[in-house]
Amino acid sequence: MDVEIGEKICRNFIGGRWTSPRSDHGRQAVDPATGELIAKVTESTQEEIREAVNAAEHAAPQWAATPVKDRASYLMKFNALIERHLDELAEILVLEHGKMLPEAKGDILRGKEVVEFACGMPDLMRGEALFDIASQVDVRMVREPLGVTAGATPYNFPAMIPLWMLPISIACGNTFILKPSDRTPMTSIRLVELLAETGLPPGVVNVVHGAGDAMEALMEDRRVRAISFVGSSAVAEQVYRRCAEEGKRVLALGGAKNHTVVMPDADLDKTADAVIQSAFGCTGQRCMATAVMILVGDAASQNRFLKAVVDRAAALRLGHGLHPDKYDMGPLTFEALRDRVLRHIHFGCQEGANLVLDGRKKFSRDYPNGFFIGASVFDHVGLEMSLAQEEIFGPVLSVVRVPTLDEAIAVENRNPYGNGASIFTAGGAAARTFARRASAGMIGVNVGVPVPRDPYAFGGWNRSAFGAGDITGTAAVRFWSRDKKITERWF
Repeated sequence: MDVEIGEKICRNFIGGRWTSPRSDHGRQAVDPATGELIAKVTESTQEEIREAVNAAEHAAPQWAATPVKDRASYLMKFNALIERHLDELAEILVLEHGKMLPEAKGDILRGKEVVEFACGMPDLMRGEALFDIASQVDVRMVREPLGVTAGATPYNFPAMIPLWMLPISIACGNTFILKPSDRTPMTSIRLVELLAETGLPPGVVNVVHGAGDAMEALMEDRRVRAISFVGSSAVAEQVYRRCAEEGKRVLALGGAKNHTVVMPDADLDKTADAVIQSAFGCTGQRCMATAVMILVGDAASQNRFLKAVVDRAAALRLGHGLHPDKYDMGPLTFEALRDRVLRHIHFGCQEGANLVLDGRKKFSRDYPNGFFIGASVFDHVGLEMSLAQEEIFGPVLSVVRVPTLDEAIAVENRNPYGNGASIFTAGGAAARTFARRASAGMIGVNVGVPVPRDPYAFGGWNRSAFGAGDITGTAAVRFWSRDKKITERWF
């Protein structure tokens, strides 16, 4: 491992070499369960980012000319290395993010699926042809790479989301610059170290660190032809607008406020288990978490569903993610986020919602310096309340009660986001109605986290996504390549 936990420095990877940072400005990364310093993340200078773009630009022509089967062969080796180093990667991820170890492995394995998908690029990049589209006129369509590309990834999935971007981009023949989150960069660093072990040519993949200034430098450089971003909706919209001004192809995924509808005929135990996993898995720090549970009809008038969820949430044990045999939920990743979640809970009480489970009263006895907060559940949340409108990004579940499915769908539809929405029911008619009318890009039927698997793509609607297409699947192949149409007539 090139950057050891405890070395307390994260280096850039430019043109096939790990380089020491030239700036002292940056942030300190800590183990969120203990508060102990584990790394220093230095903001890349403008010069360093230009050097990364230079390296990617220099490597681009030869890499684009590399046969697609050869490009895919590097990813096959990379996939095997991820498998071999899974435990090591998961431990790094837990230490810098705070997830439970099984969640960390899930983060890596869901990204690994996209590496495997990208290994099929010889088939995915195939074009089309049609003889005699007009008299003695033939048309061919081929897919070509864009050139230099970049991706900026969030702190909450430091393995999965880089692996959703990088493998497909380089398999399409592009070179790539990764800017991982400056809060959780070490998993991405280790992944790129493993990728370099495959013998990947220098400059095909580069890594720079930083926050807003680094992102601005990538957006400003006209040689970067496409950027993929995942973060909050406010920043995603800024990235979308800024890239549009610079004439770049852009896909910017934002936040979410996902709703789960519970019908009276839903299976009690399976529904409650799924809601707990969705709302409080990864400590609520994911854009597919259930944030609002809508109880319909008898599910609302009776308290059995709410009680089942509250009882399970109250039993969650807080502690270090490396010990999943002892604990069920880890900390929030950084202190400022915990403070923000605490403010949301306080304000929800002021707004008049009924706090039936107060996570502020729960802490980890074994890790008193960690950024822990217990699961919280609010009942009788009004649609105008911030609890129903704003993305909290923590272990807070809001409960809304309505008499009919139509009203439940109306609640979901008025939400400005549109990442995911789920329904739990035994009735096909209710499921079909919800699937057709819910305003979200990913729908679950008796599924708490409705993330599709390849070749179906991950992507939301409304203010959960800005720009072109989805981030995985065949949509990603289209994003990271461009079509060339060739019209031919031979005499």
